Amino acid sequence: MTTPDPIDLELARHFRSAQFLMSTPDHRKLPDDHGREVAFAGRSNAGKSSAINAITDHNALARTSKTPGRTQQLVVFGLGTGERLVDLPGYGYAKVPLAVKRDWHTLIDAYVRERQSLAGIVIVSDILDALTDFDRQMLAWCQARDLRCVVLLSKSDKLNRGPATQARRCVATEIADLGVPSEVLAISALDKTGVAEARRAIA
Repeated sequence: MTTPDPIDLELARHFRSAQFLMSTPDHRKLPDDHGREVAFAGRSNAGKSSAINAITDHNALARTSKTPGRTQQLVVFGLGTGERLVDLPGYGYAKVPLAVKRDWHTLIDAYVRERQSLAGIVIVSDILDALTDFDRQMLAWCQARDLRCVVLLSKSDKLNRGPATQARRCVATEIADLGVPSEVLAISALDKTGVAEARRAIA
C-alpha cells in the first residue's frame, strides 16, 4: 500500500478547513481586499461546485443542483490566515435571461480587474466540451492581469485514460499558444481522480 505524501495530507487538511464566509452580488462588498484569493470560474454545467466540494473534501460546501446556473453571486469560503476561495457565478446557462447574463459578465469582469488580493483563477471546463468561449474569455482576463491559471478538466471519469490524456494535451497546447501561464489537469469529483494534483496546483 502506497504511503500518502505528507504534503498531500497537509494540503488536504488545509482545504478541508474551508468555511462559508459570505455571498454577495456586489464585488465591492467582499471581505477587505488583502490576503490571497483564488477564484473558481466555469460554465453553469461544467461541474464547478462539485470540483470545489471534492477539493475541500466537503459534501455541500458549494451548492450543487440539477439545475445549472444556481451560483448567481460571488460566494466566498475562508481557509484561515487571510486565504479565501471565491466561487464566481456560473456563466452561459441558456435559460437565464440575457439581462442576467450581462450582469454576471459585468460582475466577473469587475472582480477580476479590480480585486488586488486575487492571486489566480481556476477554470473548470467539462472535459467533453473544452475549451468554451467563456473559458477563453477567462484566460484573456488572466493574461491581462498576469494571473496564474489552473484549468481543471472536470468529469474525467466519463473518458478512458487515453482519451482523457489526449484531451488534456490538446487543451494545454491551445492555452500555451495563447501565452497564458497555466497548468491543465483532469479531475473527477466522482472518483476523486486528480484531486490531490488540483490541491497542489491551487496551493
